[in-house]
Amino acid sequence: MEYTVKKLGGLAGVSTRTLRYYDEIELLKPARINSSGYRIYGEQEVDRLQQILFYKEMGVELEQIKGILDDPAFDIASALDDHRKKLVAKREQLERLIDNVEKTIAVKKGRLTMTDKEKFDGFKKKLIKENEDRYGKEIREKYGEVTVNQSNAKLEKMSQEDFEQANKLAEEIHSVLAEAMKTGDPASASAQRAAQLHKEWLMYYWSQYSKSGHAGLGDMYVSDARFKAYYDKEQEGAAEFLRDAIYVFTGKTQ
Repeated sequence: MEYTVKKLGGLAGVSTRTLRYYDEIELLKPARINSSGYRIYGEQEVDRLQQILFYKEMGVELEQIKGILDDPAFDIASALDDHRKKLVAKREQLERLIDNVEKTIAVKKGRLTMTDKEKFDGFKKKLIKENEDRYGKEIREKYGEVTVNQSNAKLEKMSQEDFEQANKLAEEIHSVLAEAMKTGDPASASAQRAAQLHKEWLMYYWSQYSKSGHAGLGDMYVSDARFKAYYDKEQEGAAEFLRDAIYVFTGKTQ
């Protein structure tokens, strides 16, 4: 079956202006232009638009989407299978969040008593969702789907005691890092203490440790403005100093 811009836009729920723009940037070209000058799209273009909209929903930039779809190694069947897995995981996460919200509403209305464990489990699910919304794209691109999913699963199983201990470690990292910065030397004993504490903190969330992964996270603390702001909020340059201390700790050269 063939579609004009208007019909394809109506089918996919996108504006005709968007489809024309996709044509201009060569993200989605029509199959042909008919004698009246109308863009005509076929089954192949419909499939490509489906992929574009999925990646766009996942927060991928249009330029990156074009690179993915134009890759000769791109396999639409494998991509659809991967999309399905992500959607199922997202659905399961949403169902858990909905269940927790419904329980919370029932508690507030006096119809149900929620245990501390249920409240904590709901908090962890909310934290995972917030992290996904805020950092999911960058983290998954850097470390891969499997690693991130394992980390989320570890957080879901974390006890409240371990969670509190992880937060105490995070606070200690900040205080030790502040003292270490006074030395100006990322190889100093205090700086290396900060890097060691950072590794211990990571192990509450990571399923396994790797020096390259640890150093890569240090890079992200500097390159990503959101991470940088978190460490620099108390002292300018803290993110960069921590990265350099992690470099020494992991043996990575500048």
